[in-house]
Amino acid sequence: MNDRRYGHSPRTVFWYGWLLLLLAGCVAVPAEFERERHREAGLAIQAIYEEALPELSLAKQRHYAQRLYRITGEPRYRQIAHEHGRRLVQQLQHDIEGLADPDHGAVRSRQIVEDYPQRTVKQRARRAMLAEWEEIAFARLLLFRLVQADYYGLLGTSAIEDHERALDYLAGMAWERFLTDADVMGIYAAQVANQVHFLHQLGVADLREAVVEAFRRQYPDGSAAGLDEAEYHNKLYGMTHFLIASSRYYQRWVEPQEYAWILDAFAEDIDRILASATEDIQAEVALSFLLAGQEAHPAVGRIRDSLVAAVDPQAGIIPSTTGSTDLERGEHRNVLAIMVLRWPGRLYPGPVSSMMEP
Repeated sequence: MNDRRYGHSPRTVFWYGWLLLLLAGCVAVPAEFERERHREAGLAIQAIYEEALPELSLAKQRHYAQRLYRITGEPRYRQIAHEHGRRLVQQLQHDIEGLADPDHGAVRSRQIVEDYPQRTVKQRARRAMLAEWEEIAFARLLLFRLVQADYYGLLGTSAIEDHERALDYLAGMAWERFLTDADVMGIYAAQVANQVHFLHQLGVADLREAVVEAFRRQYPDGSAAGLDEAEYHNKLYGMTHFLIASSRYYQRWVEPQEYAWILDAFAEDIDRILASATEDIQAEVALSFLLAGQEAHPAVGRIRDSLVAAVDPQAGIIPSTTGSTDLERGEHRNVLAIMVLRWPGRLYPGPVSSMMEP
C-alpha cells in the first residue's frame, strides 16, 4: 500500500492549505474538507493493520478481510476469505457427520461451554447463560458457520454434503424461547439480533417480528435514561445488529423506514452515545446510518469526528477503554472505524469461495 506517503501527495497538500486558512479563521469548514479529513484518518489506521495483518490470528484476519472486501471489493482480501471457506467446509463436514450421533449436539455444547472465555464479567455471564440452554451453545456455532458458508456460496453445493441435516437439527431447537428470553436478551442482545436474521436467511425460521417485539418490551422507547452503562451498551449493540445482520454484514443496503425506530432513537440519543459509548458502539451506530443510505445524517459526521479524536497519536490506532493499543485485541473497533471513516458508498457481496469459481 501507498498509505505511508499520503502526507506528501498533492491532494493532501491542498487540504493542509485549507487547514491553515481555517486555523487563521479565514473560511468556514467545507464539507469536502471534513470528508477528506475523515477518509485520510481511516486510511492511516488501515495502513497499520495492513502491515500487521499476517501476524494476526486467523479469526481476526477473517473478520478484517471480510469487512474491507465488502466496502472495497479489492481482490487482495479474497485469499483470506478463500482460506476461511476451506476451514469452514472441514468444520461443517465434521459436525454434519457428527449429527448422525444423537448425543453429538450435547457433547459439543458441553465442550463449548467449558472452553468459553472467562476473562471479563460479560464473558462469565454469557458462559453461565449458555450452560443453562442445553444444546443452544452448539446450535448457535453451527448456525454461524452455515451462514458464513452461505455468504461464500457454498451451501447447496458438493463442497458441503448433506447440509440439510444441519438445517433440520437447527429447526429442532427452541429458538423462539431462547431469543425472546429476557435474561438472554439482557446480556446477549447483539447475538440475539444476529441469530434471528441468520435463521431467516437459511430458511430455518422467521422469528424477526417476535424478537423485535421482545426487544422493544425489554427496552421500550424512552427507557435509555433509566439504564446503567452495561444495560445501555447492550441495548445499543442489539439495535445496531438488527440492522447490520439484516444487511448480511455489509453486503446489501437496508430500508430506512423498516429501521426508523432504531435510527430515530440513535439520533435522539446521540449526545449520550458520544459521551459514554465505546468506539466500537459509536462506529456501529454510524454504520447503521450508512447502511440505510444516510451518510449525510449529522450523527455520522459527529461520530467520525469522535473516532478521529480517539486515535492514539503514537500508536496510530484507536486504543481500548483501558488504553491498550494491542493490534489483535483492537482489531474489531479499528476495522469498524476504518469502514466508517473511509466509507466508499458501495457494497460488494461475498466473496464467492474459490471452490465455486470456474
